[in-house]
Amino acid sequence: MATLRKQYTVARPLYSEDTFAEDHNKVVRQRKTPLDHMKEYLTCDSKRVKNVGLSLLPIIGWMRIYRVREWLLGDVISGISTGMVAIMQGLAFSLLASLPPSYGLYTAFFPVLTYFFLGTSRHISVGSFPVLSLMVGDVVTRLVPEDGPAANITGFYNLTMDQQRVIVASSVTFLMGIFQLAMGLLQVGFIVVYLSDTLVSGFTTAAAVHILVSQLKFVLGLHVPGISGPLALIYTLEEIFVQITSTNICDLVMSIVIMVVVFIVKELNERYKAKLPVPIPIEVIMTIIACGVSYGFNFEKTFDVAIVGKMVSGYESPIAPNIEVFQESAVEAFPAAIVGFAVAFSVAKVYSIKHDYIIDGNQELIAFGVSNIFGASFRSFAASTALSRTAVQESSGGRTQVAGLISALMAMIVTLALGFLLEPLPRAVLGALVIVNLKGMLMQFREILYLWRRDKIECVVWVVTCLGAILLGLDLGLAVGLGIELLTVVFRTQFPRCSVLANISGTDLYRDRKDYTQIFEPQGVKIFRIPSPIFFANIDFFKDKLIEAVGFKPLKVLRKRNKALRKIKALQQKGDVNITEKGLRDLFSQTTDKSHTNMEEMDLPSDLKDLPSKICWNADLPASISVPRVDVHSVILDFSAVSFMDISAMKGLKAALREFIHIDVNVYVASCDPYILETLHSCMFFDDEIQTSMFFLTVHDAMLHVLENHKTDIRKGTVVKDTCL
Repeated sequence: MATLRKQYTVARPLYSEDTFAEDHNKVVRQRKTPLDHMKEYLTCDSKRVKNVGLSLLPIIGWMRIYRVREWLLGDVISGISTGMVAIMQGLAFSLLASLPPSYGLYTAFFPVLTYFFLGTSRHISVGSFPVLSLMVGDVVTRLVPEDGPAANITGFYNLTMDQQRVIVASSVTFLMGIFQLAMGLLQVGFIVVYLSDTLVSGFTTAAAVHILVSQLKFVLGLHVPGISGPLALIYTLEEIFVQITSTNICDLVMSIVIMVVVFIVKELNERYKAKLPVPIPIEVIMTIIACGVSYGFNFEKTFDVAIVGKMVSGYESPIAPNIEVFQESAVEAFPAAIVGFAVAFSVAKVYSIKHDYIIDGNQELIAFGVSNIFGASFRSFAASTALSRTAVQESSGGRTQVAGLISALMAMIVTLALGFLLEPLPRAVLGALVIVNLKGMLMQFREILYLWRRDKIECVVWVVTCLGAILLGLDLGLAVGLGIELLTVVFRTQFPRCSVLANISGTDLYRDRKDYTQIFEPQGVKIFRIPSPIFFANIDFFKDKLIEAVGFKPLKVLRKRNKALRKIKALQQKGDVNITEKGLRDLFSQTTDKSHTNMEEMDLPSDLKDLPSKICWNADLPASISVPRVDVHSVILDFSAVSFMDISAMKGLKAALREFIHIDVNVYVASCDPYILETLHSCMFFDDEIQTSMFFLTVHDAMLHVLENHKTDIRKGTVVKDTCL
């Protein structure tokens, strides 16, 4: 049974752009010049100072509304839970950065302090992130390889390998912070929109594969040197398989047990999260158990197990970044800065929507830039956020960054007083914890089938980005993914899906004629739609599709008609003034045109002024003359989806409209954007042939105008009303 729907009736005049402008006066707005914007930007008053202060220090905003009785307990509990996870992840992810584990605790402390004051997100947990750690680790292993001499950098003299690596990691992080801070100050936080969800998914999946392979040497207890550059993953796997017979059974068994237990408990946490007040901190529990067992049975000497070893107690004095490392790592630092911000902003946006508050992309760039600069000065490595850690902070009751501050205090306590307890921890345990936390990223492989069924171009972006990052490395892979993504945008705009529209019977709606059966199509009218901007790259495609839609080439028709007219005029010059249809036929059968054909003259409008009567080109013509039949008298261009046109497109459009006008086919443009109309006026688009009266507010207005002008044609079922010669 059909559902009764509300109906509406609108009675209004038929509007072209000209008649609409006559009936409705448009407000003349005074647009600001660049100088006006500059003056406004540089104006300083008390209100502006207040707004700038609140923008640069978001803590002022949320601290004024902080509900101590309602929120403080939740923040403390959340901070303790998140702190334990942050400590374990910091230790584990430091292995990805090819650094001693103790420096992971620095990353869980210093960046959090500055983000507490500068960040706009109240829920993300700032600290180490596996993808960033791996990207930093690639630079570290390239400049300070395990096998072979380090790069020729002045600041490396008289330093141990670990000290050299710490300098490289902190310098890369410092440079990342500079890039992020500069982008924030330049207000280019919008750059994240160029990293689509599909690209980020493919990239992070490739990063997960890199992380998995990099941790196999710890899980298997092998001594595999760090390898960087294109095909590094292939070479690393080769090294692992060469040494596979030397696997440390104790490391392998311990890793498998920990991965199985952690995986099961994490699944239980997810299934019963509504009933659990706080997720079970299984990583912390397994780490404590592994430390105790390793210490009690002396795994290091008994089973030759690699352990964390000496932990740095306390905090070291700040260091300056190495300029030579800047020069060597700028290519890697910039994509790392983009990835770090993109991931953090995406996670922050999810929770800001959930809890109904606003985050500022530019301020987030400033916050992470300052956090990385500050942290790098104290030897921490790249900071962003991890979705799993942020989920713990939010689900355990965290309301503000007070929870983040508590988690940083937890890391500080371990660094100052409890670090020695982690010294017997096997590195295989950290590797196992890293691998088991990759589940979410590795499960993104399932998106391939989903994307293939729904959008094959998006699927290509995902696969190319993933394969590029796996084979070429994360930095080059990100560039490849961004390039292929931009190419798809160019492809979609350069080759849009054009269509011929028809009226849905009984309505003022127009849809693709191929999609519906109950449609109305007046004879001789074609409605053509292009759902894309028109610019230099697709103007030729637009003209080709328009010709395909109407079924003839107007320039070819014009040339054929002009050639026929020359023969008619040749007959007139012989004195046969009383031309009959039969005489015209005889002329075509007897007369030949031996004069030179000037193509420029053939492209001019047909000159009919010296003829005794009007010619109907669709009438039956002699066999010796071939003039294409034109059954279209009006073409309506639906510009509702055209958002802009450049100069090249305007020239091409003008030429196309003239070609139709020269063969007596009326062309109308409907639903043109007012800004495009202004641009057309400013570019002298209109002249005696192409006039503003050809532009209508809607497709229906244009169609009604056509039907009004061709009442006789529609009633008789013919195309033109002129009497045949």
